[in-house]
Amino acid sequence: MKSVTVQDLAQQFDLEVLVGEDKLHRRITKPRTHRPGLEFIGYFDFFPMEHVQVLGKKEITYLHQLTHKQRRLRIGNIVKYHPPCFIVTSDQGGLQYLTQFCKEEGIPLLRTKEPTSTFIEKYDAYMIKALAPETAIHAVCVNIFGLGVLLRGKSGIGKSEVAHTLIGRGHRLVADDIVVLKKLGPDTLLGTHNRTNKEFLALRSVGLLNVVRLYGRKAFQEETRIALDIHLTEWEKDALNNELELETQTCNYMGVTIPSIEIQLQPGRDVVGLIEAAANNWYLQQQGYSAAEEFIQRLESDMEKKEK
Repeated sequence: MKSVTVQDLAQQFDLEVLVGEDKLHRRITKPRTHRPGLEFIGYFDFFPMEHVQVLGKKEITYLHQLTHKQRRLRIGNIVKYHPPCFIVTSDQGGLQYLTQFCKEEGIPLLRTKEPTSTFIEKYDAYMIKALAPETAIHAVCVNIFGLGVLLRGKSGIGKSEVAHTLIGRGHRLVADDIVVLKKLGPDTLLGTHNRTNKEFLALRSVGLLNVVRLYGRKAFQEETRIALDIHLTEWEKDALNNELELETQTCNYMGVTIPSIEIQLQPGRDVVGLIEAAANNWYLQQQGYSAAEEFIQRLESDMEKKEK
């Protein structure tokens, strides 16, 4: 199971460690935070103990109003479940009692200057990506007109060369050779690099290129939502047809279905232009437009006029 340590959180969000410097190795396996409320009054039927517990102004103000005996009871009921850590937001102070209870139970207590809602939003977004199921595939990932596109094909087919030409036209590289796919939801697939290949593009006869050093920051993008899969194949005579609209093909990654098309390579064929056209056509289809349907409507309209 994927996990993130409390130390990772402290570094990612610049959190101040108030208690538990020696416990920052504790692991977090759940993507969202929890704000204890009903738990303070003893209701634990649905307490998500494996989640990070966030204490905002509402929770801390409530605890400040309690007597020492009441605080020990209310907080003690929560710390005994040993959640991964507590995070206090809005740089709130007066936490001596909370500090003591966390020390006794060996639970890290951290603090951020961020307001509660802002911190939770950032935390959830980070953790959903960090803990998302992932897989690595042999492909090239590019961002074309803001659209995440996978370029697949056998080794040596020319995927990286196509990506290089796309970069020259103002599009962005995400990952070359190895693409890491993360499933963020039932219909959401994120493509990114594996850190080692970040910003690098390998071209046969030329070698390894750093696209940021060569073409500037605009040539690279950290991640992109995958919307289209393009399979590059060798040219086969008479294999292509001119039907008005081909049957929609798809591919599946970790249960997420992505539209897929095949583009055959041939010397002199504007493959990059075809890929750009495919991306633009995908946008139109998302808006409910079909060129084939409009063409057929025109044909039917012309036939009706002739019959009259």
